[in-house]
This record gives sequence, C-alpha cells and structure tokens, in this order.
Amino acid sequence: MLTAMFLAALILITVHSQETEETITYTQCTDGYEWDPVRQRCKDIDECEIVPDACKGGMKCVNHYGGYLCLPRTAQIIVNEREEAAAESTSGRNNVIRRTPADPQRAPPNPTHQIQCAAGYEQSDHNVCQDIDECATGTHNCRPDQVCVNLRGSFSCQCPPGYQKRGDQCVDIDECTLPPYCHHRCVNAPGSYYCQCNAGFQLASNNHTCVDINECDANNPCAQQCYNILGSFICQCNPGFELSSDRINCEDTDECRTSSYLCQYQCVNEPGKFSCVCPEGYQVVGGRTCQDINECETNNECREDEICWNYHGGFRCYPRNPCQEPYVLTSENRCVCPVSNAICRELPYSVVYKYMSIRSDRTVPSDIFQIQATSIYPNTINTFRIKSGNENGEFYLRQTSAVSAMLVLVKSLSGPREHIVDLEMLTVNSLNYRTSSVLRLTIIVGPYAF
Repeated sequence: MLTAMFLAALILITVHSQETEETITYTQCTDGYEWDPVRQRCKDIDECEIVPDACKGGMKCVNHYGGYLCLPRTAQIIVNEREEAAAESTSGRNNVIRRTPADPQRAPPNPTHQIQCAAGYEQSDHNVCQDIDECATGTHNCRPDQVCVNLRGSFSCQCPPGYQKRGDQCVDIDECTLPPYCHHRCVNAPGSYYCQCNAGFQLASNNHTCVDINECDANNPCAQQCYNILGSFICQCNPGFELSSDRINCEDTDECRTSSYLCQYQCVNEPGKFSCVCPEGYQVVGGRTCQDINECETNNECREDEICWNYHGGFRCYPRNPCQEPYVLTSENRCVCPVSNAICRELPYSVVYKYMSIRSDRTVPSDIFQIQATSIYPNTINTFRIKSGNENGEFYLRQTSAVSAMLVLVKSLSGPREHIVDLEMLTVNSLNYRTSSVLRLTIIVGPYAF
C-alpha cells in the first residue's frame, strides 16, 4: 500500500479583547496539499499535471497523497478513496484566531509577526502564505545549461529538451541511437537531431520520411531521353546516338566506323544517322546500293555519226561506221572486204565490231563472251583462235562446238581500262577452200566492282 509522508507546519494565532470573543479558524496545509475553500479542507496537489515531464524514460506518473510516483506503464494502480479522504483531512491543522464582535472586519495585528510561512512560501497582502516563484525571482541555483521549473514551495532544475541529466550536468541525448526516427540517415545535433536522405531522395513534409525525386520532371539532366527509377534515373539516346562516358550526354554513333558493309561504295556519317553515296556514273538505289546510270538513255555527248555505248560507271562514243578501207559497211557493225579487190585475198573476209562491259576485278575464271559462225557450210571445219589483244594472257578461247567458241577471262582485270581482242574463225573445206572472219571485241572494264 502506498503511504505519504506529511510534514505539518502548525501556526497558532490568538487574539484577545475585552469584548466578547469570536473564534476564527486558520489552516496551514502540509507540502503536497493546498487549501480547498469550498470543501473547507486540505486537498492533494496533482503534481503529474503541473510538473512538466515529471517522469522520464518511458515511465508513467502516478499521483498520490502529498506527492507522486514514477512507475512502469504496465503497473496496475489501486486507489483507496477512504484513505485519500483521510489523508486530506489530516493534511492540515486548525489554528484559532479570536476577534471581538465590535470590530469583526478588523484585520489582525501586524501579520508579519503573527504568520510564519513554510520554506518556499511568503506572506501575501491578504495575510496568506503564497508560493515563491524562485525561477522568476532568480533565487534558484540551477546551472546555466539547466531550465528552472517552479514548484509549490520549491523549484526543480531540469534539462532542456534534447538533453538529459548526468550527475549535475545536462548532456546531449543522441536521438540517433534510439529507435529509428529517420527513414534513411539520422544526424545528431546539440539538443536535437535531423534526418537526411540518400541521393535521389528528399525529405517529406514530416521531415522523417524519404520520398523519391523524379529527376526527369524536376530538372531533366539527360541530353535526350530520361527515365526515372527509384532513387535515381537513367539516360538513353535517340537512334543514331550513344551514351557518352558520363552516362548523361549523347554522342553521335559513327555507323560508318562500326561496319564496312553498310554501303556498297562509300558511307558518310551524319548526326544521328548515315548516308551512302555512289561514285560518278552511279546512283544510290535502296539507300545503300549503287546502280549504273545509263548515260546513253539519259544524256550524252555523242555525235550523230557515233553510237553511244554504256558501260559500268560511264559511256563511250564509237563511230557508227567502223569500217576501214578496203572494208565496206554491209550491215550494222559488219564490214566486208570485196572479193573483187585483190587486197582482200590476204585479209579476213569480214570484220564484225562488238562492244561489251564488265565490272572491275571480276572473279576468274569467268565466261564472258561467245563467238559463233553466222553461216554454216557443209563439209567445212571451223577453228577459233585469239588473233590479237591477248599479249598478257588475260583470255582463253575455248571451242564449245563446231561452230562456236567461248572467250574465258582467266586473269582479273581492274578498271577503268579498254581491251580490244580480235577473235578469228578459220573455215576450211575438203577442196582446200580457206577463209576467215574476225570479231573485234572491245571490252570496257568499269572502275568499280559493281
């Protein structure tokens, strides 16, 4: 059972007069109690309500007769109202002051000589004992780092918020060692603390929780595309660009450097893209491939007495009548030496002019041209040979039948260049009749392999 210690301050004041005496009762309450003029008795003071932070360390304040206790929050408290009433009734004693009926309003003689107040109290103008506020008068002995709290009849030296007593001194409470107040990081400060957030987060309005910062909306740091992620962000670049080493800026991707197969001829890098170009005489097809321009169909500088021959990458102008005396033109590109002319007996009977074009660096061996007799006579034998133009052995003539042969390219040719090759067909019959025909083949090698 909880018991209260009571210290009674008893004051006895007696006033005598020649007239009829009247008894006036004056009561002084002990510490922890105060006079209740309605109930006419001393009543307990609830220190739990008037003392700031009466209990520390998670304890709860429990008021009881003449004082208070700090108990664990799980403690069960049983209050005996009878004992409380008894305690209040015994917390003060009556002293008798006598007045005469002739002067009932007359105050007692000098109260300073008749009332003695307890420590911490002083006599008021109304002849009662009132509490001395030691904190206001400066009569306390609290240290400069402490806070004075006035109590009834006394005072208390307490530490400011964020500090705790250690001996006679107030030391800072490291809130960061207590259960976590902060979402991310706690920083202790004198008498207080504050919270910090990790990079990519910011404090919410409650100054404790950390919320993600949307860097893309707040201040887009990316040069092109920004994507927010929890606590950070990532940058991406548009097609044709790549992230630089700082992972923020975008650098142009040199597609021409990464691959040599993007363009058939030449790749030109451009900001965010690339384009293909073709050499003179060609045009871009499909964005990457080079196609020969047929200048003979579009625009050329050949005269009327010339024919235009297109080849890969350009064109040539050749005479419409290529015949040289004693040959005469009998049909397009065919010259015949008249039998009536004695000179013609030692010359090939006919010369046919043909033109062809091939790409540079063509794969070998490769069949490139077929020669065939235009007239077939019975009991004749035809043989084929390269008469001229094969001094370096680039060609080989392979007979494919009695009346035809195939010209084979056996050495790769690089352009641009022009080869004139005379292919001869010898015809012999059983009567020792002998004649020959020549096909003058002009081979134009283009400057490129396309």
